[in-house]
Amino acid sequence: MAERKNDFSQGSIPGNIMKLALPMTAAQLVNVLYSVVDRIYLGHLPSADNLALTGIGVTMPIVSIIMGFANLCGTGGAPLCSIDRGKGDDTEAEKVIGNAFAMLLVLGIAITAFFLALKEPILYLFGASTDTFPYANDYLTIYLIGTLFVMISLGMNPFINAQGFGTMGMVTVVVGAAVNIVLDPIFIFDFGLNMGVKGAALATVISQGISAAWVLIFLTGKKAILRLKLSNIRFEAHRTGQITALGLSGFFMNMTNSLVQVVCNATLKAYGGDLYVGIMTIINSLREVFIMPVHGLTNGSQPVQGYNYGAQKYKRVQQAIRFSVLVTVIYSTAFWVLAMVAPGMLIRIFNDDPATLEHGIVALRIYFSLFVFMSLQLAGQGVFVGLGRSKQAVFFSLLRKAIINAPLTVLLPLLGMGPNGVFVAEAISQLLGGLACFITMYFVVYRPLSSLPDGAPMPTGHAKKKL
Repeated sequence: MAERKNDFSQGSIPGNIMKLALPMTAAQLVNVLYSVVDRIYLGHLPSADNLALTGIGVTMPIVSIIMGFANLCGTGGAPLCSIDRGKGDDTEAEKVIGNAFAMLLVLGIAITAFFLALKEPILYLFGASTDTFPYANDYLTIYLIGTLFVMISLGMNPFINAQGFGTMGMVTVVVGAAVNIVLDPIFIFDFGLNMGVKGAALATVISQGISAAWVLIFLTGKKAILRLKLSNIRFEAHRTGQITALGLSGFFMNMTNSLVQVVCNATLKAYGGDLYVGIMTIINSLREVFIMPVHGLTNGSQPVQGYNYGAQKYKRVQQAIRFSVLVTVIYSTAFWVLAMVAPGMLIRIFNDDPATLEHGIVALRIYFSLFVFMSLQLAGQGVFVGLGRSKQAVFFSLLRKAIINAPLTVLLPLLGMGPNGVFVAEAISQLLGGLACFITMYFVVYRPLSSLPDGAPMPTGHAKKKL
């Protein structure tokens, strides 16, 4: 019954996508609350002014790196599982799950040791000052202790969604986030344990531990179609290579985000001081919240696209692409209107300092001025990942952030734009990167599918090999 229930080659394409996308979107939004709620509370600490919020902002590139390694395994393995399910090869799909889990364990331990050993020089390199370092150090030290929990919860949850259990994947995140929201004020403020920044980090670690346990219980239980089995938890070169190749898209997206955050923090610190680093922390927090529905929709569309691609139902793949792009553009336009009309209201969620509001409103409007084009990149890149087109997915992950954004972030302030040049660089990269990715997806993937009758062999260049 479970196999028929989650057969994406049948029924309405929009219905199949939204069945996954709605709970996955809710899960993505709730997942952001892990860090955003921390920043909201810390931004209103009366004893720390903006320093606690800015200190957390300095740690964000490291958090992005950890998430990047989780995505390497999760977004690399989950689409392969969807394609294998479409072929009817559940045995191969379960081997992919086991291999991905082994990768997560090893990477999690290595990342923890690396950052604990080098956290002080890395934090200063990433934009910490003598005033903000104590806050960044306190938060990061505790957060790193829970790295393995973060890796497992983020890296294995896509394998639940890939099987069609979108609601269960949502519950994974909601359970942890709910615990985090409850523990944050208890650990941070005077009426509880009064731990400040340390309390925010501890609440996050406990929450991620609960989410990780939930994922493992489900994937090893009877309700899962594809299970995590002890016999499959091992490294096999060909599967590791396939997972890595496809997962590099999500990995590089996080790595380039981390790179740009580092460059932005360093540039803003030089041209605007801690005030502008704090403003960028607020803007990044808003971006994380409002871009999550786009991620939820593209992630919900990927299992449907991959399953139908593996089942050689190409017209349904095209329909899934059209639907996901349309909804993505409509949503991103709605958020763009909100950012342009009410930037002050959005900033006050995190901080109501007059200087932050004065400079932050201008910065926010510049940063999000071309946000709609960013959504086109996410939609196009989601198609590349869902159909196993690893080379294109990796290239466009690098193009927008590393090739366009990072150099402009350094160059534009030098040309006289000051700290606002950092935000202009982001807007330009959204325009150029989004158009390049979407146009390429249309001509390389979407149009060629029109010439393929259902049941025809998959074209060369797509993930089709049996590992």
